[in-house]
Amino acid sequence: MYEKEKDLISAFLRGEVDRRGMLKGLGAAGIAAGSAGTLFNMMSTQALAADFDWKAHSGKSLKLLLNKHPYADAMIANLQAFKDLTGIEVTYDVFPEDVYFDKVTAALSSGSSEYDAFMTGAYMTWTYGPAGWIADLNEWIKDPTKTNPNYNWDDFLAGVKNSCAWNGQPGGALGSEDAKQWCIPWAFEQNNITYNREMFDKAGVELPKNLDDMIAVAAKLQKDIGGIYGIGVRGSRSWATIHPGFLSGYANFNQKDLNVSADGKLSAAMNTAESKAYHTKFVQMIQESGPKDWSTYTWYQVGADLGAGASAMIFDADCLGYFMNGGDNKMAGKLGYAAFAANPEATASTPNIWIWSLAMSNFSKDKDATWYFLQWASGPEHALFGATKMDFVDPVRQSIWKDEMFREKLNGKYPGYVEMFDASAAGASIKFTPQPLFFDVTTEWAATLQKMVAKQVPVDEGLDQLVESIDRQLKEAGLG
Repeated sequence: MYEKEKDLISAFLRGEVDRRGMLKGLGAAGIAAGSAGTLFNMMSTQALAADFDWKAHSGKSLKLLLNKHPYADAMIANLQAFKDLTGIEVTYDVFPEDVYFDKVTAALSSGSSEYDAFMTGAYMTWTYGPAGWIADLNEWIKDPTKTNPNYNWDDFLAGVKNSCAWNGQPGGALGSEDAKQWCIPWAFEQNNITYNREMFDKAGVELPKNLDDMIAVAAKLQKDIGGIYGIGVRGSRSWATIHPGFLSGYANFNQKDLNVSADGKLSAAMNTAESKAYHTKFVQMIQESGPKDWSTYTWYQVGADLGAGASAMIFDADCLGYFMNGGDNKMAGKLGYAAFAANPEATASTPNIWIWSLAMSNFSKDKDATWYFLQWASGPEHALFGATKMDFVDPVRQSIWKDEMFREKLNGKYPGYVEMFDASAAGASIKFTPQPLFFDVTTEWAATLQKMVAKQVPVDEGLDQLVESIDRQLKEAGLG
């Protein structure tokens, strides 16, 4: 039974038939969607096992520490495929984000062997790596006896992959030849525009072409629509306020957070003339067209307001806009997406990114078995499952973005999302300078931005004070 259908799936797995052709053929043969999925999963598992000894650690068990997130949901929904493939038992704990990173820090700093692998952001590894809490995954990636030959490390988007690698030297370039691969990118978030298409049409405005245009468009939307504010951006006293839209626009003007001298010394770089001009305009935009209680805004409030129709657009994570365009959100089906280059002289968008990644605890009792899980979870087969069957949006593999079914899924319900990715992906990377005071620097930066918006300090004076303070901290830490 199903021999012809198995041949069709095998042809797809060999790259001889595209995904559309395979699904069309299965449909013509009368295979229901559920049966086709079961058959495909079975044969994918067989194909994986044919080229690599996935059963090498059969009978072992692993435990994961996960953040409550749709990406974790996609992995959990497909976890049985890993268990069937490897014979490895996997359990996990899931915590909401407001306590998750504290759980990770507590487990790692205590040297606990309870968890073998965990979700993390690349920024966090700048602390975890030098502290000796996580493993350099190059040891496994570069070992052909431990890595599936079809893993295809080169398939990862270069800017994303390199942003997860650092040599541990403060100010060292991400992705350098001597960098350690502290984590594997899993899925990422570009910071661009999500906008309410109906509101834009009603106000008769076009998508903003640069920062000056964004200020004007946001103000007109707020004035003409009424009862809403023009643009949502984060504002809480946190590193998370700096890294999304704010830094994406800042980097597009070729501005930096820190300077790195020839001898490796660090110094703050936020008070250049160009930086002061950017801050002045960004502050103006928030004052004129941001939410009234902007200084309390996290990613949650930014997204919730967009989904509820309280704001006309956001300059934030694209996946945040993705999730607001579905479910029971009031504005579901009414949102659109666009790449954004703040600098009128820039040729393309250069978004700073957040990368949900997977890391291995240095205290894992079985690192080889843990690596089997990491390479499966970040492999092309699971990525395709998550992208096409679940909400694993913004995958980190080039091959998934080329998949016709995935692109059609996005084009059908998320207008402009694919074009936004195509326009931004080449310039997408982490724009911060890796160094151990990252969270201190960015939190103080956010606090200074709050003071500017509240008119407690002029932009020029505020940035001069910020630079003076950060330089002092860097010198006290032996970094400046």
